[in-house]
Amino acid sequence: MEIGSLNVVVLIASLMVAATPILMAAIGELVVEKAGVLNLGVEGMMITGAVSGFAIAVTTGSPVMGMLGAIIAGALMALIFGILTQVLMANQVASGLALTLFGLGFSALVGQGFVGIVPPRTAKLDFGPLSDIPVLGQILFRHDALVYVSLLMVAGVWYWLTRTRSGRILRAVGENHDSAHALGYKVRRVRILAIMFGGACAGLGGAYLSLIRVPQWTEGMTAGAGWIALALVVFASWRPWRALLGAYLFGGIMVLQLNLQAAGLRFPVEYLSMSPYLITILVLVIMSSSRARASLAAPGSLGQSFHAAG
Repeated sequence: MEIGSLNVVVLIASLMVAATPILMAAIGELVVEKAGVLNLGVEGMMITGAVSGFAIAVTTGSPVMGMLGAIIAGALMALIFGILTQVLMANQVASGLALTLFGLGFSALVGQGFVGIVPPRTAKLDFGPLSDIPVLGQILFRHDALVYVSLLMVAGVWYWLTRTRSGRILRAVGENHDSAHALGYKVRRVRILAIMFGGACAGLGGAYLSLIRVPQWTEGMTAGAGWIALALVVFASWRPWRALLGAYLFGGIMVLQLNLQAAGLRFPVEYLSMSPYLITILVLVIMSSSRARASLAAPGSLGQSFHAAG
């Protein structure tokens, strides 16, 4: 199925791969913000996961170990943010930005010895006859395991937030932390665990970039993916299924832009380069406007520090 010089089937299959790291990071950040915490360090956690996963995979020869290492690295980075904001009561916006700057510098330092190295290959799943179905087989059944894991993450987070007691507790903490504390819930504990989950998801998304989507290490290779994930959470109104649609939309735009350039259509790359910064400004404007937050159904305590003792 082709339109001009573009193969639509390949385009759709490619956008699913391109959207996967953004979707993973966005789902993790969605849980963090549902708990009432605004973490602008997603980009830093993603790039840390990318370099950690790459380094461990190359050293051990196992992409699975690389993925696990990226999850741990992202969670530890997030824990730093959690201690700063929930224990030491540092400003969430400033701490998140500092986390991103630290992650970018740390990854550049660690990644110096891994430039030009090819990581161990991550195999795609074999669905047998399903992979041979015309059109649908190539779109849906010829991907690596993490594409399907990202979809399960969306379904799992939706179910957990809406159908389980612990998910409702997290939402209660995010809506009104004082009331949740009065009911006996451990606000800081809930928030720190949510922050670490978000960091683990961001780290895994970063490792997906360096081990699967672009199997190599390049300094700054996340290229604003963390900021896009952050924006997705806001524009999806903190709903997992909307975040899935948004991630696939962004993935489609990125893949289409590359294909249009390959087809000879000139498109100023500067517009893509500046987009993460424009998105960041827009998100901060929305977060600072109570009217905009209310219209998007933002968690009531989002970005607010919890001062009660205990």
